[in-house]
This record gives sequence, C-alpha cells and structure tokens, in this order.
Amino acid sequence: MLLPSVCLFLSVPAIAAAALGNHQVPLQQPLTEETSQFSKIPSLGFGTSGLGSGTPALGFGTWNLDKTNVSEAVSASLHAGYRHLDCATAYGNQKEVGKGIAHGLKSLNLKRSDIWVTSKLWNDHHDPSLVEEAITQTLHDLGIAYLDLWLMHWPVGNAPDTGNTQLDYLPAWHAMEKVHKSGRVRNIGLSNFSPTQLKDIIDHSDTKPSVHQFEVHPYLPQSKWIKYQQELGISVTAYSPFANTNPTYTPSKDDPPFLLTNLDMLAVAAKSGCTTAQVALAWGMSRGYSVIPKASHINHIKENFGALECHLEKEDLERIDEISKKHLKRFNNPSKGYGIKLFDGLEDA
Repeated sequence: MLLPSVCLFLSVPAIAAAALGNHQVPLQQPLTEETSQFSKIPSLGFGTSGLGSGTPALGFGTWNLDKTNVSEAVSASLHAGYRHLDCATAYGNQKEVGKGIAHGLKSLNLKRSDIWVTSKLWNDHHDPSLVEEAITQTLHDLGIAYLDLWLMHWPVGNAPDTGNTQLDYLPAWHAMEKVHKSGRVRNIGLSNFSPTQLKDIIDHSDTKPSVHQFEVHPYLPQSKWIKYQQELGISVTAYSPFANTNPTYTPSKDDPPFLLTNLDMLAVAAKSGCTTAQVALAWGMSRGYSVIPKASHINHIKENFGALECHLEKEDLERIDEISKKHLKRFNNPSKGYGIKLFDGLEDA
C-alpha cells in the first residue's frame, strides 16, 4: 500500500518502493534521488544520462504540437522546469522541437547534458539498412549529437511509401543495438509492444529494453503489465496521461467522461487543492513511472509542472484506482488501420 500523504518531491522509485511495501523493484541501475542541479524533477533510476540518475519522471510531450508554436512551447517547457522532452519522427515537428531546445538551452545557460531527450524510430525505417539513416536524420533535425533514449515506435514495419504493414521488429531492434553501441543513443527501448513481443525481444537480443512507453491513465491502468516490466528492470513511460482529453482520439458513443471532468477526479482535485490534470499526473508518478503530458499554452505547461507539488493521500490514490472498474478504455489502438492485432493479452485490446 502507498504511504499516507505521498509527496512527489521524493524520487519516483522511492514512491514506488513505498507502494510495494518491502518488495523492491529490481531496475538495471541502483535507485537514486539525485536530480539535475537545474530542476527539482525526480528521476527514474535507469540508463546513462547527463542527469546522473536517468529520465526525469515528469516530461514534456510533443505529439500533435502545432508547428506554428512548437518551438516556443518547447522553450517555454524548459523555462518552466521540465528537463525531459519526448519526441518522435512520426510527429513531423522535430526540426521545430530542435529550435525550441536550442533556444531554451541558450537562454537558460543549460548544457545538452542537463536535459533528457527521447525520440522514436518510425515504421517505414524498420529495414536494418534504413535504421542508420533514421538516427542520422533525427539527430540532425533535433540539432543534437545524441539521444538519451531511442524507442521503436510500434512493433510493425512497412517499406517507405507503401501501406504494406506487417509485424516487423527483431531485425530493426538488432540494428538499433548497433546504434546504441556507437554512443549516439544512450539507451534503447520500445513503445506499444505486447507481452509476447517484449519476450521475443528479450529472448533474441543482447540488449534488454531500458524503457517501454505505452498508454496509461486511470481509464487504462495496466497495473499488472507495469509491475511485470518493473520486475524485469524495464522502466515505463506513460503517454496520454489525460486519456480522452487528447483531441486526437475520435469520440465514440461508449466513451467514458473526459478524464479531467470525471467526478472522481474532480473530487480528489477539490480535496487535494490540485487541478484534475495535476491529479492525473501525480497519480501516475506515484505508481513508479514517468508521464509525458503535452501542452501548447504556457498556463497549461506550468499547471502540469505543478503536479510535482500535488500531494495525494492514500485514499485519494485508491479512489483513482477504482475508476477503471467503472470505465476501462484504450483510446490509441490502430490495429484496424494496420490490419494487425496489437496489444494482444493486454487490457481492452
């Protein structure tokens, strides 16, 4: 059980340890409460980073940020205190993100090693002969010399400019391992994999994924899946921490209420003196993984960062845990579009 009055100034691993009682989650490197000298964000204990202890638990997502203001939003996020940026080739805005990184670092007198940058290999570059090209382009677009983390975005691949998608991940992973050894990528990981696919990677590779990024929020808690990976020493990053608040997700008649207007979330927010967005993020970090909310307006960027000061009691966390018993919903599932069943064996697949 979680200890009463969880304080998010603690490291996320320390909170996770409290949540699991005496059961310590084995991660690849020792847990630590170190943070960047420029930021109070707690860090997870995996990987090799200039931050010393790994990826900051609260990150800034760039999915669907409009090109017209993404540079300003990224720079503003660094000014607000974020030190973890989540990017991807598929988002189509990495050049603009790179401009925001350059502006933010220069104006704050920060070094590249003071921030954590994640990007992702897209499906059309899974051919091992194209993986080198992909990382070269990503680094060029972002204007940096290395990535802290490079993820395989999906376990499917297709030849460039074709729609012939198929399960395709082992050869691409082995090519990513080579890039990892070159030093241009400090850590490699996965996104949107199923248990069987994850096991396949582990069983047939020299490098175990450092991180797995996938959809997690109170409507899709995936508790067993998260714990399983933590016990394997794989850290988790949650995308879409605000669930169906993301305008990308097409509403359907069976959708639950917008997460940030859910009555249970509103009640916890009122009791804790936080906003519902801060509650959603604090709940996620209390479970021992990083969260990557996106925002394009400075007020929302600052509001989300305030989740680090959102204190939730044991009963608050338990109330949020109960939400999925009434509403269980996965919002990002392109299985139909790909013609391939994804998330096999997981909640609401």
